[in-house]
Amino acid sequence: MNMSTAAYATPYELGNHNQTTTWDVCIAFYEKLARDFPGVLRFEQIGVSDNGIPMHAGVITTDGEFDRATLQAAKRPVFFNNNGIHPGEPEGIDACMALVRDFCLQKERLATLGNAVFLFIPIYNVDGCLNRQNTSRVNQDGPEMFGFRANGRNLDLNRDFIKCDSLAAQVFNQFFSAWNPDVMVDTHTSNGADYAYTMTLIQTQADKLGGGLGSFLRETMLPAIFANMEQRGWPTCPYVNPVKETPDDGIEDFLEVPRFSTGFAALHHTIGFMPETHMLKPYADRYASMCALVEVVLEFTLQHVAQIQSLRAEAKAAAQTKKYWPVTWKADHSRPSRFLFKGYQAVYSTSKIGNYMRLSYDRNQPWEKEIAYYDHFIEDQTVETPHAYLIPQAWREVIERLQWNGVHIQRLERDQSLQVRSYRIKSVSSRANAYEGHMFHDAMALTTQTETINARAGDVLVMLNQDNARYAVETLEPQAHDSFFRWGFFNAVLEKKEAYSDYVFEDSAYEMLQTEPALHAAFEEWKLAHPELLSNQAAVLDFIFTNGQRFHEPEWQRYPVFSVMAL
Repeated sequence: MNMSTAAYATPYELGNHNQTTTWDVCIAFYEKLARDFPGVLRFEQIGVSDNGIPMHAGVITTDGEFDRATLQAAKRPVFFNNNGIHPGEPEGIDACMALVRDFCLQKERLATLGNAVFLFIPIYNVDGCLNRQNTSRVNQDGPEMFGFRANGRNLDLNRDFIKCDSLAAQVFNQFFSAWNPDVMVDTHTSNGADYAYTMTLIQTQADKLGGGLGSFLRETMLPAIFANMEQRGWPTCPYVNPVKETPDDGIEDFLEVPRFSTGFAALHHTIGFMPETHMLKPYADRYASMCALVEVVLEFTLQHVAQIQSLRAEAKAAAQTKKYWPVTWKADHSRPSRFLFKGYQAVYSTSKIGNYMRLSYDRNQPWEKEIAYYDHFIEDQTVETPHAYLIPQAWREVIERLQWNGVHIQRLERDQSLQVRSYRIKSVSSRANAYEGHMFHDAMALTTQTETINARAGDVLVMLNQDNARYAVETLEPQAHDSFFRWGFFNAVLEKKEAYSDYVFEDSAYEMLQTEPALHAAFEEWKLAHPELLSNQAAVLDFIFTNGQRFHEPEWQRYPVFSVMAL
């Protein structure tokens, strides 16, 4: 470290390479750099967390132009580095401090950016960063003290990008869509199996990203990243997501659905990376490999930025003309790739605390061999793409999330009738336990129908001939991996609002069976299937009340977002 660099040393550099910064020191560090190098760095507050803590972001350019509108008008590329979403995994926080410092101090390094913008969030989960201890990361080797995974509402922010329960996610959605980065690196530390690698990498799943952009990622960008990391002394492997208990039997790409940062980035046709350093490696090694990874991805981006921007533009255009849209994906185990993997021997021995065999890895028995790598995914469910979606204005939480993500909406100026495709929800199954503040809907059965509805002035049309069509489709189609429906935004339609008194409804139920042939037929089938319930008055009357037409509630079990197939 030279004299100039020493004046801007980071806590990691000053703290025997096993220290990470605190939030207040980190922010003061960047504020000083911004004051001292105003032509290189702009650093400012972008919002507040649930605990009322300021959230910051920084912008670096070679010419001191920081105005977003001006930069976008010039079509200048944007590389985005997000850090500290899990502050117990802090090497990205420390690595970013050193990289930004070097951009400020080293003119030759700054010059490598060309006309690109280096955009960064130093610490995303500021609440968790202030919740410091050294015990929450059960299996992690250093640093000495670190932050906590959850934010002030005990939410994991890397599950919050769609539902946006946290103020942080609401800020991030707007920040990300406004800047529209071309490439994102979101830094993490991994749990899981033991193996020889310090760095593993999750990338936006190439098939799900799709088109020329997905092919470029798989065939050009990833091989270059792995080769360059090897040259820098940090051999890297795909994220170790074993298909069975250990990596020996193969690994599978992590399906990063939109609740995760890389899946969220894909909704905006941004290439996303989630580097995961290995928890059992020393903090100094994790830090050094993270520095290398961010630099490697940045260098590749700068070298291929014109192609990346062109492919992103093609992807956005193609999304506007898709006739059928994939909304769920699954791994294709019929065509595995191969990966030369460096692992450790898995050993099973008798547990000292229970009556079972426990797994451990013997680092004295390293091995290197090709393993199956399932890196291809196929479409699982597709939908016919509508011309537009109609969202009744009552569902304002959904509408505002679309707007946070740059989705253009149109308010109807008058009441009108529209022919639409609508969904009826036959059944829903949810997780037994709360998941990130919601009862997430894992599975559902839907029926579709065509009907004419009366839309009101002020209701919202979301046309799909726009750049952010993908975000709209994958949040508004109920069966999509992380749709608003799955996260419970429309749970009110799952509840029947009216009830009956059995002594009165008994006579009405009998009349309904005489006058509604479809109900009578369904009831006869139900009796044959459930003879044991015929002595249960509540079960009998509930079936008739639920399936009859006389007291039918139109809103019950009707998904309230409608697909307009033509205008």
